[in-house]
Amino acid sequence: MPTSKNFKVATALFITVSLLDILGIVLDKYYLRLFFKPLILPTLLLLYTLTSHQKNKWYVGALIFSFLGDVFLLFNGKPYFMLGLSAFLLAHLCFIIVVLQKIGKADRNKTLLSFIIFFAFLSGLLFVLKGHLGEMQIPVIVYGIIITSFGALSLANYLQNKTKAALVLLIGALVFISSDSMLALNKFYAPKELLNLLIMLTYIIAQYLIFRALVSGGKWDVNFPKKRTV
Repeated sequence: MPTSKNFKVATALFITVSLLDILGIVLDKYYLRLFFKPLILPTLLLLYTLTSHQKNKWYVGALIFSFLGDVFLLFNGKPYFMLGLSAFLLAHLCFIIVVLQKIGKADRNKTLLSFIIFFAFLSGLLFVLKGHLGEMQIPVIVYGIIITSFGALSLANYLQNKTKAALVLLIGALVFISSDSMLALNKFYAPKELLNLLIMLTYIIAQYLIFRALVSGGKWDVNFPKKRTV
């Protein structure tokens, strides 16, 4: 079992590399981003390793694909964007499997309602982006369907189970979708410098919330390191 000290060190590492990457955005220093952005997901994986006794291979896969997506999106050009998009699509497929493992016997009506809500949002976003996607239209729609499904299943899971972990996962999915929606608007519709900062902030928060959902509460209970008592 990890010690409280190890957990605190890993948490400090995750926060530090995240803040330094954010600083790179604020100061427009590409070298900071080039060095620290690829470290965000490995430090989160370290945190997960230290806080979970039974590793979920699909969640580990999601972190690895997210790491690859982070690296690819550091570089400009359509090939790198497509590689980044593909990596995050695979990450969200892994997230979907994680939710399906935990949702239990799904309530058909709650699941249907969840998908209606999220796909209504996706339809609105695609309507705004219509005419701006060009040859990226199909990849963006496919990615949108996948991440929207992750959000819908997270909502269905919360409506059915009402646990703290399910709520945290839902919030994480919502924040992730918000981050990717801003990314789409920033890239294809109306580029804004401020959005670059908000995209990364929400992305980091989303990844951390999903991590917390998988290591706390209810059916997903995994013990955090406790302080030793004398």
